Amino acid sequence: MIKFCLPIAVLLFAVGAHAQNDKLTLQQAYDLARQHYPVIRQKDLVRQTANLTIENLGKGYLPQLNISGQATYQSDVTSVPVSIPGIKIDPPGKDQYKIQAELTQLVYDGGSTSAQKNVQNANAQVEEQKAEVELYKVKERINQVYLGILLVDAQLEQVSYVKKDIEIGIKRVEAMVKNGTAFRSNQLTLEAELMKNDQRVIELNANRKGLVDVLGLFINRDLPADVKLEQPTIPMTLVKESVARPELKYYSYQNELFKVQNQMISVKNRPKVNLFVQGGYGRPGLNMLNNEFDLFYIAGARLNWGLGNLYTTKKEREILQVNQRMVDVQKDLFILNTNTSLKQQEAEVSKLSQLIQSDEQIIGVRGQVKEAALAQLTNGVITTNDYLKEVNAEDQAKQSLLTHQVQLLQAQINYRTISGNQ
Repeated sequence: MIKFCLPIAVLLFAVGAHAQNDKLTLQQAYDLARQHYPVIRQKDLVRQTANLTIENLGKGYLPQLNISGQATYQSDVTSVPVSIPGIKIDPPGKDQYKIQAELTQLVYDGGSTSAQKNVQNANAQVEEQKAEVELYKVKERINQVYLGILLVDAQLEQVSYVKKDIEIGIKRVEAMVKNGTAFRSNQLTLEAELMKNDQRVIELNANRKGLVDVLGLFINRDLPADVKLEQPTIPMTLVKESVARPELKYYSYQNELFKVQNQMISVKNRPKVNLFVQGGYGRPGLNMLNNEFDLFYIAGARLNWGLGNLYTTKKEREILQVNQRMVDVQKDLFILNTNTSLKQQEAEVSKLSQLIQSDEQIIGVRGQVKEAALAQLTNGVITTNDYLKEVNAEDQAKQSLLTHQVQLLQAQINYRTISGNQ
């Protein structure tokens, strides 16, 4: 008994786990699409590049070693044009040789290294947020595909209701044909309509599979054709929220970048101080009157202060100010367009809510007319075409309701997506 029950338990667990895995929510679709969208890899590469650059900038404070050498021949050399009895001063050779190494230690760079690190960090923030903007746009595409699948599911459910109505009509007419109170052609008309209904199911399933495949590409998963999508839960009343789009951070980070670039302009006009030690071997050494190869060294401090940037500092600051104003204009334009879109979605939600109320009233009336038509068909008062006309009229009313319900859900989700709170 235990051997028999154990495989069944395992099978039931596997089926249950598979069914659980085949369910997908809109938020899960967002998360999976974010994980697998190529832009996310670009974001990681931006940060890696910035970290490596900053690490290299930090090495600017490490001692720097430079080795150089030269061999020269010159047309004249320094000589002493005075003859001193008993003393002979040989002039140095016209061929001279020197090899030396210089060790330099940066003491003060005017804040250049720190400013460059700030620029790299600020630029990385801008590029990372730019990737976030691209990632957020994926949500709009996920919304379209996800809600498209939900609409097809609703249409398939409605088709099944229509099929039941037609089958009921067939049974009634079939009984009438047997009793000789209806023609066989009436039954065939209903059967042909049932076949058309089955064709509609084929078309809807094909459309659903196409949408599911597209969704699978976004989230990088092989989704089964019958995957179950959970309907998003949205408050009945539209909640107005402040705009929290990633574009706003993008514009803010751009302004931060301009600030550190402005600091970089100031840094370029500051002096730099280094300590250095030179050591070498050559002929002559430091003693020009000694014409022999000799060792030598020099130690000291070096000040460098390039003032050429002062000519362009003012214009560079003006360029940054112009660029900052351009970003501010882009931000204002984005906020205007976003608020305009939100107003449009508010109007869409209000319109669709009213249409849904009207649809429900129409469906109630159409349902009564269809039931009356079924009774009339049973009594032979109307033809099958008349009955099908009422069935299709109710179907069209229900299709309109389903479409408006999904459109309302989409408008509500779009509102949250546009505001940046989805």
